Amino acid sequence: MQNPAVGANRGVALLAVLWIVAALSILVTGMVQAQRDEVRLVSSGRQTVQGHAIANAAIQMVLQEMASRTEPLSRLSRRDVSYAGLTVAVEIIPINGLVDINRAPEPLLTALFTVAGGLAAARASALAKAVVAARLPGPGALRGPRFEAIEDLLQIPGVDYSLYARLSALITTDAMGSGRVNAMAAPEGVLVVLSEGDAGRAARIAAARGAGDVGIDTTGLAAQFVDTAVTKRFKLVAHVPLTDGRLLLSTWLVETGRAAPDGVPWRIFNAEDRFEPTPAMTN
Repeated sequence: MQNPAVGANRGVALLAVLWIVAALSILVTGMVQAQRDEVRLVSSGRQTVQGHAIANAAIQMVLQEMASRTEPLSRLSRRDVSYAGLTVAVEIIPINGLVDINRAPEPLLTALFTVAGGLAAARASALAKAVVAARLPGPGALRGPRFEAIEDLLQIPGVDYSLYARLSALITTDAMGSGRVNAMAAPEGVLVVLSEGDAGRAARIAAARGAGDVGIDTTGLAAQFVDTAVTKRFKLVAHVPLTDGRLLLSTWLVETGRAAPDGVPWRIFNAEDRFEPTPAMTN
C-alpha cells in the first residue's frame, strides 16, 4: 500500500513542474513578441529614413525645375516625380495662397474662423479681433509682436487644438505681402473661405486650375480678400508612399531667388515631416 505522504509529495512536485513549464512558456512568448516588436520598429525606422531621403530628393528636383523657369510660378500646382522606383507627388503652393495670420485683415480672419473653423459668427469675430490685437505694438514699440510659426495661433485664448488642426493647412506666418490671398495659389479649403462657404464654387475653380485653364472666373470670390501678386515663397509638400501603407508628407517652406550658403538658388526656412495612415492628396 502506497504511503499517502509520498503521493502528496509527488502531486506537489507535478504541480511545481507544471508551474515552471507555464512560466517558461510565458517567458518565451514574451521574448518572441519583443523580438517581433523590435524588428517592426527597426523596419519602420528604416522606411522613415528612406522616405525622408526620397522626399528630399523629389522636392529638390522640383525646385531645380522651378529655378529653370523663365516665368514666375503663381498657381498652386503638382508635379509627379519618379525617383528610386517610386512616383512621388509634390504639391507646390505659393505661400500667398494661404491666409497669413500676421497680415490678414480682420474680416478675412473672421471668415477663416467661421468657414474653415466651423465657429459661430460671434466667436469667430472675437477670435479675429484677438489675433489682430496680438499683432499690435505695445507701449514704446514701433511694431507689434509677430507670430513666428502657425502653432503660435494656439497662444490666442479660445483657440484649442481641434480648431488649430482644422486651420493649420490653410494658414501661414510667412507670406510677407498685403495680407490678402492669391486665389490661383489657394488650396481648395482657402477657396471655400474666399467664396464665403460655397464649396461648389471653390471646387469648380480648383478643377479648372488643375486642368490648366486660363481666364478662370473668380468673380464669385470675396474681392476684398483677393490679391494677384506673385511671390517667391513656396510651400512644397512631397507625398511619399511607404511599404507599410503609411504616407510620409514632407513639407518644405522655401524662398526662391536667394542663394543659400551652399550655392543653391533657394533658401529653406522650415522643414517638417508627418505621417498619414492612408494615401491622400489635397487639391
